[in-house]
Amino acid sequence: MGIDLNTIWFILITVLFTGFFFLEGFDYGVGSLIPIIGKTDDEKRIILNTIGPHWDGNEVWMITAGGALFAAFPHVYATMFSGFYLALFCILVALIVRAVGIDYRSKRASATWRKTWDIAIAIVSILAAVLWGVAVGNLVTGVPIDENMQYAGSFFTLLTPFTLLTGVMFGLLFLYHGAVFLQLKVGEENLLDKINRLAPKLGVSMIVVTVIWVIFAFLTTGLFDKSINFFLCGLTAVTMILSVFLGIKKKFGWSFLMIGLAIAFATFAVFISLFPNIMISTLDPSYSLTIYNASSSAYTLRLMTIIAFTLVPVVLAYQAWSFYIYRKRVTKETIHY
Repeated sequence: MGIDLNTIWFILITVLFTGFFFLEGFDYGVGSLIPIIGKTDDEKRIILNTIGPHWDGNEVWMITAGGALFAAFPHVYATMFSGFYLALFCILVALIVRAVGIDYRSKRASATWRKTWDIAIAIVSILAAVLWGVAVGNLVTGVPIDENMQYAGSFFTLLTPFTLLTGVMFGLLFLYHGAVFLQLKVGEENLLDKINRLAPKLGVSMIVVTVIWVIFAFLTTGLFDKSINFFLCGLTAVTMILSVFLGIKKKFGWSFLMIGLAIAFATFAVFISLFPNIMISTLDPSYSLTIYNASSSAYTLRLMTIIAFTLVPVVLAYQAWSFYIYRKRVTKETIHY
């Protein structure tokens, strides 16, 4: 018995969000760390240059995931973007401010001008990370959806102890992810020493909050209704611990790989817990949006499958090539303004 197109698109959207959290995660982390680690203008510019060639390309994964959700499961897109409207609007504003800040920061030599943009980039980067965590927390717990597939709550309905804890976990995860990326990319010894001292502290904080979150999820959500998620959460914990340990040993490449795997395992666990639902209704399980009652027509799914499996490999190849081209460490001598 083969896999139907609805399931294939659920898997593809899972992969797209996994790629987004992995790639955009270190962007958010690096942006948040600029005023914390960078003390001189050269140090801050080095930090920004590490993500300079990648940050806008990484955001494409979010756009692609949103587009795929709209095309494959339009009812989910409509319910999610109406119910989460204010939260998603805040994320959009944060991304706009970050993009403007990265571009405009060096337009003037004024120290006040640059410091203001540094702080703005840091604030909106951590804000976006936390809001994505809140959104994922709501997917895990479910939201009030009525029989007409309409969101029946308010903005404050989305803010619960569990979803806020998920936001904090995402914030720490991406901060640590960004610090590990900087360990790979920064070539100035003094700056790298500061990052090496900070990264283990962020890593330990991330692990502690993640453990609390897993206990909370086990007690209050259906995350562990599928037994495979015990295995995936175990892998997430192991790879997080290995990442911190390998970072302390200055095996930065392996440390980055481990935290990347942790993000992937955690994302897989969330989506597996949802399947075949995409958005769970807390009003009545029968009102939940699934890969079947919220999907596009079979013809649309077939057409998009052909397009996706033709173009996605091209995008992956291009992104891999860009990371290969800009693989060297950033130093004062290689700064671009």
